[in-house]
Amino acid sequence: MGRPGKKKGYDYTLLAVVFLLVFVGLMILYSTSAYNGELKFHDRFYYLKKQLFATILGTVLMLIVANIDYHVWEPLAGIGYLVAIGLSVAVIFIGDEYNGSKRWLSLGPLSFQPSEYAKVALILFLACIVTKNVKEMGKIKTLFKIMLMVLPVVGLVGASNLSTAIIILGIAVILIFVASPKYAQFIWMGLLGCGFLGIFLGVESYRLERLAIWRNPEKYEKGYQTLQGLYAIGSGGLFGRGMGNSVQKLGFVPEAQNDMIFSIVCEELGLVGAALIILLFLLLIWRFFVIAVHAQDLFGALIASGAMAHMMIQVILNIAVVTNTIPNTGITLPFISYGGTSVLFLLMEMGLVLSVSSLIQ
Repeated sequence: MGRPGKKKGYDYTLLAVVFLLVFVGLMILYSTSAYNGELKFHDRFYYLKKQLFATILGTVLMLIVANIDYHVWEPLAGIGYLVAIGLSVAVIFIGDEYNGSKRWLSLGPLSFQPSEYAKVALILFLACIVTKNVKEMGKIKTLFKIMLMVLPVVGLVGASNLSTAIIILGIAVILIFVASPKYAQFIWMGLLGCGFLGIFLGVESYRLERLAIWRNPEKYEKGYQTLQGLYAIGSGGLFGRGMGNSVQKLGFVPEAQNDMIFSIVCEELGLVGAALIILLFLLLIWRFFVIAVHAQDLFGALIASGAMAHMMIQVILNIAVVTNTIPNTGITLPFISYGGTSVLFLLMEMGLVLSVSSLIQ
């Protein structure tokens, strides 16, 4: 464990980009969800109010976490990861089903997705494990040992949520890659990963069906959402129809405020607006990289690298799905898509990175 250093202030560029993304996300969410809110709950602000509550709570927790020395979490990382496994098991047996998938746990009137917590828990756990085994990272048996520790939560989450399992596995591979002095052995890890992906695809027939829908969405009823999303992107042109003027969100793109929200962004704000949002994500990822490079110790560098991997993978996969570059996997766009659990744990993750930035030498 590295010695706690003297706080020198947060990375205010990172903080500014996070707040800007949150603000833009709330505006886009309201524009996208007002129709569905009025139709289903007779309240145009239904989705916005729920997201705003989670955002305020997440912002408070982000600032609390940012003011706690990140080294405090190192001895607790193992427990946090075991909790993630326990919650993932609970989802399988007592989870709430929505749209055919069990991904939620209910606590009274509140519900949350344990898979969102698992991402943060995994980053801390891997940062701790890799730091303790840093001298052995050149050995392939060490890499496989660490990957075996990760596979239980990947498998449990992947049973009902393949997209999140892919993100978790991607975060693990990138963190190990960052700390490893040898790169050739990642060929074997890549082959192993492809093998596990093949197993996941084969276990459930609907996953193979998604591949067929991806290739020819016009031939399948389930390709409707993809086609409508592409129509939205195409109709936006260079500058878009204007905020609030989307046609496709009026029931044509099902649940437009969720995974497909980027298509509505393209329709209302056009290529220019979509590019500006992508630029904000690039700025965020760049700050993660800068913090990782200048971190006080390896543990801090790996926390920032894990957040960078998480953001990079999730943004790329969401935009790739919306543009039909890859099969539909149900991945949300960070800070933009509707999801209280997602924004809550994303903001806590930002708090961890801000804590690392405050102790940069």
